[in-house]
Amino acid sequence: MRSLIFFTSCCLLAQFAHADDWPQFRGPNASSVSAGVNLPTTWSAKEGTNIAWKAELPGRGVSGPIVVGETVVVTASSGPNESREHVLAYRAGDGQLLWHRRFWAMGRTFFHPTSSNAAPTAASDGERIFAFFSSNDLICLDFEGNVQWIRGLTLDHPRVGNDVGMSSSPVVAGNAVVVLCECQGDSFAIGCDRRSGATLWEVPRPKGANWSSPIAIKISDESSAVALQGSDGLTLIDANTGEVLSNWEADLDKIPSMTLAGSIAYLPSDSGLIAVDVSNPQQVVEKWRKVKVSPGSPSPLVVGDQVLAIKGGGVLVSASAADGEIEWQERLGGNFWATPVVAGKLLYAVNDAGKVFVVDITTGKTVAENDLGEATLGSPAVGADGLYFRSERTLRKIAAQEQAARSLAPLKR
Repeated sequence: MRSLIFFTSCCLLAQFAHADDWPQFRGPNASSVSAGVNLPTTWSAKEGTNIAWKAELPGRGVSGPIVVGETVVVTASSGPNESREHVLAYRAGDGQLLWHRRFWAMGRTFFHPTSSNAAPTAASDGERIFAFFSSNDLICLDFEGNVQWIRGLTLDHPRVGNDVGMSSSPVVAGNAVVVLCECQGDSFAIGCDRRSGATLWEVPRPKGANWSSPIAIKISDESSAVALQGSDGLTLIDANTGEVLSNWEADLDKIPSMTLAGSIAYLPSDSGLIAVDVSNPQQVVEKWRKVKVSPGSPSPLVVGDQVLAIKGGGVLVSASAADGEIEWQERLGGNFWATPVVAGKLLYAVNDAGKVFVVDITTGKTVAENDLGEATLGSPAVGADGLYFRSERTLRKIAAQEQAARSLAPLKR
């Protein structure tokens, strides 16, 4: 009976976050969507227009920032092999550095030149911050920056890692913080107790590189699950026990992550974007499959009855969530790694050169273009009153001019 009602009443999980928080990769519900935030469409890095603040980071990174309350958290890595790991917290209002913690990598820090040891985006349960690195180091801190626990996953799995780097981001589900470590060597998923760091469960995974991130799903007030996207298909696991609830076999993509909207899962695959009904995980039903909606590296978004995806060549496509039929296409230009975000009816997409396209999703028309002036591969975040971009070495908050003016004045603690 549990499996029959599993997705019927479930919703995506931002289980510990407030409405204005962006507590993980792709924000609330891993949707990349923020409703009701009024953000500027234009700004100037050169003139400072609509830029509330910026902070120079102590190292490189392609991880995205997270926002919890008045705190913005981002990771970085430095040194010849990026073996020095950094977790930094800034005050959202004025960009003041609240604290900066440093660690040494315990695992492999090999990565492609376009990536970094600071590739995964951190996650939070509202009380703790879970910073994960390509070296498979999982660090838990409180919001004062105090270390709660550390797990060096290579201690038990010495062959975890690959030469182009790991970048799957952690997710909080139930009592666990879950990380997916898929590579050609030791390949597994693990759920660690978010309070103590102890292993709650561990399951083997297919051997092969995979950079997609897990997502959390709420089953009931007492239980949650985690969905894992792998080269062999979609796996649903009880977040507290590690019990495998279901497997649906398919040749899924390994870079963009899946998106859930209601009982429909939108799965990137080598044969196009696949929409499947998962209201009964034991009888997953494919609804449609469209090659022309297949995303490139950025993950797809679902906004109401729209599916939005950035394909290869920088083409943004909007399709019907019901049948996958294309509604409009807009060529943005450039190469995209970061997943775009939607605030209200505007989509913000940044290419790897730092050019940001603002698109009206109702018409598909680009309403503005902005240049951050730096290479940007990390996915942006949306807070209560601003948009956060992390380039290789800089964190910026974009906000309306009146908010930016207020934010420039340091606040007393």
